[in-house]
Amino acid sequence: MSLQQFGWDAGYKQQFEELDTDHSCLPARVIYSQRRLYRVVSEHGEHQARVSGRLLYQARFPADFPTTGDWVGIRIDSQEAADSGTVIIHFTLPRRTWLSRNAAGEKVEEQLICSNVERVFLVSGLDRDFNLRRIERYLSAVYQGGAQPVIVLNKVDLCRDLENKMLELAAVAFDLPVICTNALSGEGYDQLDPYLGQGETVALVGSSGVGKSTLINRLLGRETQATRDLRSDGKGRHTTTHRELFMIPGRGMVIDNPGMRELQLWAQEERVGDTFAEIELLAEQCRFSDCRHGNEPGCAVQEQIALGRLDPNRLRSYLKQKGELEQLSRSESLTSQGRYKLRRQEGRRWEKEIRGRFKDKY
Repeated sequence: MSLQQFGWDAGYKQQFEELDTDHSCLPARVIYSQRRLYRVVSEHGEHQARVSGRLLYQARFPADFPTTGDWVGIRIDSQEAADSGTVIIHFTLPRRTWLSRNAAGEKVEEQLICSNVERVFLVSGLDRDFNLRRIERYLSAVYQGGAQPVIVLNKVDLCRDLENKMLELAAVAFDLPVICTNALSGEGYDQLDPYLGQGETVALVGSSGVGKSTLINRLLGRETQATRDLRSDGKGRHTTTHRELFMIPGRGMVIDNPGMRELQLWAQEERVGDTFAEIELLAEQCRFSDCRHGNEPGCAVQEQIALGRLDPNRLRSYLKQKGELEQLSRSESLTSQGRYKLRRQEGRRWEKEIRGRFKDKY
């Protein structure tokens, strides 16, 4: 099996050789992940996999573990692999791009969604799922990870005001690619081809029920992913419960992800400026450099709202994301202090263990 069709190139080869210092590992790509269960593909085929004891010991946070799309180093012929019946993942190559979010709940920690993707299809339904504010949040998350966003509007057959929705979206997407599809009939699928080149990977993200699984089934030409009807209230049902990479015949790869009911951002504040570029440019014209774009005099942003040139809902979305990431930055700072304390405790433990080993010799 050729790894080049899965995206392996000279850059990954060089990074792999730098990490595989004892020349005992083989390169592989993670094509399935759910909790700590993995499936990888190498030049010898597909394998069930798990992380090594050392990697498990060193990983302190969820983002330290492999995720779907990662390139990893595996050992097939080790005793550890023979005992468990699976190959062992010993290290992960640096990620070129990624998509992540702040984990749901009270914990402040990064939850990886996928990695090493050239593009992310932001799939939205042209029914009750259509939500500009949610699209803005996805855009900030994609910009943070370095991939190229492509907006896919599915269920075009259910939309009675497509022209108005496209106008609304233009104020959010600007010059980003926007493709309208009907996953059931295949309408618009030919427009996806330029973004599915051989050796390239695309990730699909969106709410439950927008048609991601149906879209993937049509791209693959077979019923691979289960699909379910919407609930009576129009909301989607979870049909995908894991993250999996599929090879599209004659083209590239696609990663399916579970639908997300919420997307808590894990990003730097600067990425909000990528999503709301026009507001950032207007802010430079405000009288005060620390303008909060509320009731301050000389606010260029509020002037554009008063003239009807800027949607006030877009400003509220901008301020909400900025505030959320400011809070995340403060929380992450506290978390970083906790990480530093953890590293110090680990260092003291190792020092105590080493002293104990040589206590009788000196």
